[in-house]
Amino acid sequence: MPFNLPILLTWLRIVAIPLLIAVYYVPAEWATAHERDLTATLIFVAAALTDWADGYLARKLNQTSAFGAFLDPVADKLMVAAALIVLVQLGRTDAIIATIIIGREITISALREWMAKIGAAKSVAVSMLGKIKTTAQMLAIPLLLHKAPLFDVDVIELGNWLIWIAALLTLWSMGYYLRMAWPEIARRSAEN
Repeated sequence: MPFNLPILLTWLRIVAIPLLIAVYYVPAEWATAHERDLTATLIFVAAALTDWADGYLARKLNQTSAFGAFLDPVADKLMVAAALIVLVQLGRTDAIIATIIIGREITISALREWMAKIGAAKSVAVSMLGKIKTTAQMLAIPLLLHKAPLFDVDVIELGNWLIWIAALLTLWSMGYYLRMAWPEIARRSAEN
């Protein structure tokens, strides 16, 4: 297993997951509700920034690796899933949103793994639609974690709009990936 700065950043993102959750289990006398929300928001934003930084640094420092390519999306999906579960528990988003987003991630990860196994990974490569979905999601989650208005903006309302947009784009992108993989799925099914 290679170890370098990009992989360290990815591991830090994984370590941040229990910290994000633990923030909401800190005794009330240690932190106010607003301080918890702010801390969780900062942890999530820092994790999102390391997601960008680890990919950039891996390319810039020529430190890309198969292990890093595997670990990076796992870290992303775990962080998003943990944040969504926290948001559902806090009552700031609906379970249907979390189910759609987490379910899509599991489905597409399995599809990509299978397609890679049969040598057809390019047909389910990341699309622009997936990137737009991720952007909406990565903007929505910190807004919903923060909760308190920012610059007189109701961040819960804005965050809810963005998370619903992300959920719709999630379904659309899942359909896109499945449609791209369908010829190979159909061909393999016909052979069996």
